[in-house]
Amino acid sequence: MDRVNKILSLLVVFFLGMVLCFAQKKKSKGDDLFFQYEYKKAVYAYEAEKAAGTLTEQQFLNLADSYFQTNKFEKAADAYLELFKKDTLMSGHHLNKMLQSLSETTNKERKTAFLATMSSRFQKELWENMEFNVQLLENDSAGPGLDYQIFNLMGNSPQTDFAPAFYKDQLLFSSGRTLNKRNTYAPGNEGYFNIYQSKLGADGQISTVQPFTGVPSSNYHKATPFYSEKLNSILYVLSNTQKGELSFDKNGKNALAIGKQVIGGAFQLLLKDLSTSFYYPFYDADSGKLYFSANFDNGYGGTDLYFVYTNNGQIMSAPINLGPRINSPGNEIAPFVFENSFYFASDVFYGLGGMDIYKSNIEEDGFGIPINLGSGINSPKDDFGLIMRNDGDGLLGYFASNRPGGKGKDDLYGFKVDEKPGLKTLTFKGKVVKSYSPSTAVEKVAVRLLDKEGRLLAETYSDEDGNYRLEVPWQDEVVLESSKERYSKFSKRFTEDDLTSLESASYPIEVAFYDDLVEDKEGQKVVKLNKFYFNKGETQLTEGITPELDKVVAFVEKFPAVQLRIETYTDSRGGSSTNFRLTQARSDAIKKYLVGHGVPATNILYSIGYGEDKILNNCTNGVFCLEMLHQQNQRSLIVVLNDNVLYE
Repeated sequence: MDRVNKILSLLVVFFLGMVLCFAQKKKSKGDDLFFQYEYKKAVYAYEAEKAAGTLTEQQFLNLADSYFQTNKFEKAADAYLELFKKDTLMSGHHLNKMLQSLSETTNKERKTAFLATMSSRFQKELWENMEFNVQLLENDSAGPGLDYQIFNLMGNSPQTDFAPAFYKDQLLFSSGRTLNKRNTYAPGNEGYFNIYQSKLGADGQISTVQPFTGVPSSNYHKATPFYSEKLNSILYVLSNTQKGELSFDKNGKNALAIGKQVIGGAFQLLLKDLSTSFYYPFYDADSGKLYFSANFDNGYGGTDLYFVYTNNGQIMSAPINLGPRINSPGNEIAPFVFENSFYFASDVFYGLGGMDIYKSNIEEDGFGIPINLGSGINSPKDDFGLIMRNDGDGLLGYFASNRPGGKGKDDLYGFKVDEKPGLKTLTFKGKVVKSYSPSTAVEKVAVRLLDKEGRLLAETYSDEDGNYRLEVPWQDEVVLESSKERYSKFSKRFTEDDLTSLESASYPIEVAFYDDLVEDKEGQKVVKLNKFYFNKGETQLTEGITPELDKVVAFVEKFPAVQLRIETYTDSRGGSSTNFRLTQARSDAIKKYLVGHGVPATNILYSIGYGEDKILNNCTNGVFCLEMLHQQNQRSLIVVLNDNVLYE
């Protein structure tokens, strides 16, 4: 955790968001040291000022951050909690630092207790991401059983080495190693970051390391390179300068820009703002999107991941935040796309520690839940900047880490593996809609995913637009269910073949609202149908009748517990006994059709012909009436007998 913070400090407000600090005027020795990233000295100065009673709340927050930066996690947690209780200055970014600090203390129950009160403060997606990953890490199932061959690179230095990138048959990376002592600066007395190159050996190792000369020379930062074969260009970050000297915003901050150097061609600045740092560019040739990290003020945390649309590398849109499924109250950096998976690093509080590398499936309308790659690639320390490519029958990749056993402050590590890292997941998403009105969404429907044994895997509720989304570790057979009071239940089993074909596609859930399909008529609850007529004196079903009976079939399919009675009536014309026989035959014909089209016979308790027993108007025997009045008495009803117990 501390290592990445130091790297980012070296990059002058690089990754971990010291942006807010520059908005405060320097008023004390503690502030001077804090803004110079001298965190250990700042702790002593701030503690003295606190004892003297001169510490402002902003300076107390700076003290908490200084504790955090120097790994004094018990003190950091106490300071953040004290500020949180006052409900001042605690952004989501600082809440993440507080939770990270609590994770590093001996009393981890405090973190659990605190999280129990925080559901309203965090995005729904963050909560889902946390629950998913905590369960995976607790069960030690974050990694899909892959056998990683991880090796430290021979070309590492005692300084900071990070941000590997493939460049043809070479590896590019960033380093703080010093070639010229005049180009060092505090803190850390490292050199300004520069880009280096080394030829890749057959075993994935690098040996002879040389400065990369394919970008314009500079006395200041050049870092996090990415080579795009499609653009024939190197994308990288560099310090903002003017006439060869660092340029600063009104708060005295020097930020980082993203530049593009065409191989053997022209240089162009792509993203530059004196108050915003851009870094870790990645160009996705398939989508034309340029991904990057940035510390815009309106993000979800310290640094967020963004993208812009491009036309052959030329920016065509404003930066677009990747949203709360990817970005957290912490810091997200180092985007990388490989085979429709999005990899990045985050220090969100529920990881293994420090920066961890995550994988998210790229979907049509966003991203899947980011999955922690688990131990091996990740460690309790900082792990970030993963890249990979196909290599023979397997994969060759690289990342940076400050795990124990390295050569320097941060080292580059290589790995070989047979399959793509990251747990394979299964995603169900779509809308819950009314089956008879697909444009009508249904909210607050409970949607569940069960395994083949009927055990609950995940549950969610459809939102106000009917959208639902469930993501679980891959299963070869699942059952998707939904339920809501007075709505039909949905249940469908999916086999492995079904799931393979469904991958990344939306799946709508169609339900019916009971009250839409029934109505009160003649003092009882009946299935809502358009009125239909038999031909005079006949019992055969006509083309006008069967579409209405199909509605009854659909009704029973949606509500299989209903108990029905079929009632048929005639008008008063004709003999009474004849009308009884006629209506009974008509009711039986209706029942035969319903049973023949899938309605279980056990759902139809009665089919009765009432003849002319229940005349609705004055058109009784011997009374002259218009045909339209006689037709009021000709009717068939499908009565729901157990309406009072279906939904009490």
